[in-house]
Amino acid sequence: MGAVMIKCPRTGEAIPTGMKADRESFRRSPVFFARTFCSSCQSNHEWFAREAWVREPEEKWGLLGAAFALP
Repeated sequence: MGAVMIKCPRTGEAIPTGMKADRESFRRSPVFFARTFCSSCQSNHEWFAREAWVREPEEKWGLLGAAFALP
């Protein structure tokens, strides 16, 4: 499970929506509309699911990177 993220239209920063999902389930979910408070610019953003992505937990990426590290 990872955090569903959107891009702040004011700052361009990736911000969490407060939702959790795995990539495949989120990709298959019906299109929906939501609002999220942005801690980056202190305002609410309206967004559609197609504008969001799932950021996997950092530890998963650390393990994946270690698997491909050169000796």
